[in-house]
Amino acid sequence: MNNALEVSHLSKDYGAFKLEDVSFTIPGGTIMGLIGENGAGKSTTIKCILNLVRRDGGEITVFGRDNRKEERAVKGDIGVVLDEVLFHDVLRPQQVGRVLAGLYPRWDGKLFDHYLEKFGLTGKKTVKEFSRGMKMKLAIAAAFAARPRLLILDEATSGLDPVVRDEILDEFLEFIQDEDHAILISSHITSDLEKAADYITYLHNGRVAVSGAKDELLDTYGKLVCGRSELEQVDRALLAGSRVGQFGCEALVKDRRAFARRYPALTVDPATLEDIMVFTGKGDAQ
Repeated sequence: MNNALEVSHLSKDYGAFKLEDVSFTIPGGTIMGLIGENGAGKSTTIKCILNLVRRDGGEITVFGRDNRKEERAVKGDIGVVLDEVLFHDVLRPQQVGRVLAGLYPRWDGKLFDHYLEKFGLTGKKTVKEFSRGMKMKLAIAAAFAARPRLLILDEATSGLDPVVRDEILDEFLEFIQDEDHAILISSHITSDLEKAADYITYLHNGRVAVSGAKDELLDTYGKLVCGRSELEQVDRALLAGSRVGQFGCEALVKDRRAFARRYPALTVDPATLEDIMVFTGKGDAQ
């Protein structure tokens, strides 16, 4: 299986913020979820991949090609969907297609029309009259019609209702059935990534805090809920972070099976991606 994207030891120094030693790989036929707090470095990482900002160090390859040395060819293989849809308000979807046909060398007008029909965007409404969900569907239809091999989405599903998000996630899963395709999704909606992502990379303060196969991460980490006295008896080396509240304590367990062998009387539930993100990011919060 070929890798769609390889980011190796990426760094970018803005002075007040640094992206440091960021590395992850997306194999073909898979989806990588990029998570992290606001300001953690997700958008900077994506801008470096797109060569919209010049990296200070590291390497980025898209299907084996350096994203700077072969920028034109690399960008021809990438489709991008951003949080904000930038199509002009007065255009109808068919007019958007005619404009984009002159910009993308592999533009597929029939495929664009197919998605307009599938998404219910064939009427006379202009972009200005579209709901956020309709605008996002139009952006995704345009991205697919450009025939990319790597799709990059930066918070593209935020603000959408669960039904629309689920419909769009189905399209992403269909897109990667061809192992020559892959997706990088930056999102705060970790429940979506639990459904669709194969891999997760969590950025915290410009560094990779956790990265790996999603199923392995969810299978390994656990969430402990207990009393303060019980938490005080637990070896902190087994925990990735904890919170002590008025009515009890919570902690993220690094290896729930090893923890269960050592503390069989304590109950450890499966952790979610949100648990991993919150506890790893905050560490100990008293």
